[in-house]
Amino acid sequence: MKDLFNLSGKSIVITGGAGVLCGAMAEDLAAAGAKVIIADYDEFRANELAKKITASGGFALPVKINVLDKKMVQEAFSCIVDSVGQVDVLINGAGGNKKEATATPDMPFFDIPAEAIRFVFDLNFIGTLLPSQVFGKHMAEKGAGIILNVSSMNAFRPLTRIAAYSAAKAAISNFTQWLAVHMCQNYSTKIRVNAIAPGFFLTEQNRFLLTDEKTGKLTARGQTIIAHTPMGRFGEAQELCGTVRWLLSDASKFVTGIVVPVDGGFSAFSGV
Repeated sequence: MKDLFNLSGKSIVITGGAGVLCGAMAEDLAAAGAKVIIADYDEFRANELAKKITASGGFALPVKINVLDKKMVQEAFSCIVDSVGQVDVLINGAGGNKKEATATPDMPFFDIPAEAIRFVFDLNFIGTLLPSQVFGKHMAEKGAGIILNVSSMNAFRPLTRIAAYSAAKAAISNFTQWLAVHMCQNYSTKIRVNAIAPGFFLTEQNRFLLTDEKTGKLTARGQTIIAHTPMGRFGEAQELCGTVRWLLSDASKFVTGIVVPVDGGFSAFSGV
């Protein structure tokens, strides 16, 4: 059983790796013996997390990346391969929402700027597609590899206010299924593509919607989410790690093209 979940020595690239959720994944995977590459646009945060992991005895390499610029993705890829030799796993974790793309009483849906919608859609979907092209080609050439995308509950049932984010995450779920089939049929059955769909975890991107900035208490939206989550709370970042380990290990060797909810039961609850 220990060998089944073994990730020791695997080279794992995580885009958005310095963020709250992906940072927790990075620390956990490094603790499991993987070589973790923290690919993030924020060099400072990537470096700080890499130092923390290294101080704990793990391997972490910080690399700057802009997931919306294919040339920069290719440059990051070259840097990574020069450092660790090959890439076994890509986690597409870069993404997020934007206040300006959110429908509010002050910003009706009809007035949301196209630029804001495009930013959110591109950051999430194009920011998943471009790294999948660059790192996926490397996996196709060596005949093996794993791509893990980060979808969302929004892909199962779109949430109010965040049209662009919901649409982008739905696109990621669809793309995950498409790419899983494409890689198996055209390159290698040893290339697997899956996704996780986190439920509600407090991050910097959604905090303004779920908690009051002044009091720290739940907003009406935050209260509704908790009421519709059977476990009655937000998730903790570390609670994604078991599912991630499963999807990156031989324990899920015959699993490809799926989107796994990690949501405290939110997607199973009808509200009644």
